[in-house]
Amino acid sequence: MSLRVHSIPTKLARSYFIESDEGLYLVDTGAPGSEETVLKLMEKLGRDDLRLIYITHAHLDHYGSAAALRRITGAPIAIHRADAERMARGETHLGEIRGWGKLIGAFKKMLEPHMKPEATRPDILLDDGDRLDEWGLDAKVVHIPGHTHGSSCLLVEGRLAFVGDLLSTVGRLHAQRFFAEDWSQIPESLERLKALGVEWVYAGHGRRALSGPGLDKLNVQ
Repeated sequence: MSLRVHSIPTKLARSYFIESDEGLYLVDTGAPGSEETVLKLMEKLGRDDLRLIYITHAHLDHYGSAAALRRITGAPIAIHRADAERMARGETHLGEIRGWGKLIGAFKKMLEPHMKPEATRPDILLDDGDRLDEWGLDAKVVHIPGHTHGSSCLLVEGRLAFVGDLLSTVGRLHAQRFFAEDWSQIPESLERLKALGVEWVYAGHGRRALSGPGLDKLNVQ
């Protein structure tokens, strides 16, 4: 079986299954309470071999169901070490907020008491360039900080990039423009992504995947 990517509309974000003969791999988990959506797709696929849960960054809409899924499936949780402590404390740090992000941030404050993420200590700490061959996946970690200090891209087979919230395909394609711990790093991370020469890009928000060549038209607004 060649790799297959399955998009998962989890709560508040978009997660992905990477399916191969070696096993099933989950990129992000959605907000708290998303585990049933993930498990139902696993059942539909006829798979019970989740090998790894990869978290692109420590925001509640991306790691909120990680602890629950680890308990149910036994799969370890991996994240870039720069975001590990915030996830371990059950935190979401939005950094400097711009534009419409202020409304989203206000909504988050209202929502969080009812959707508080479980403190989730990772099993695997990752750094830029680390590979996931040990877990049966031809993939490596690409550090793309800015949105959070530990935001990372999972680069699979050198051609598929799972980029979290560096960019979004909600509405018109755009780079991150609402929340960043370091806005100066967003353009640098985007250029690093462009330089990878990937075939497909999968964002943390938005229904559609982006073809790699489409990145050339994307600029930071």
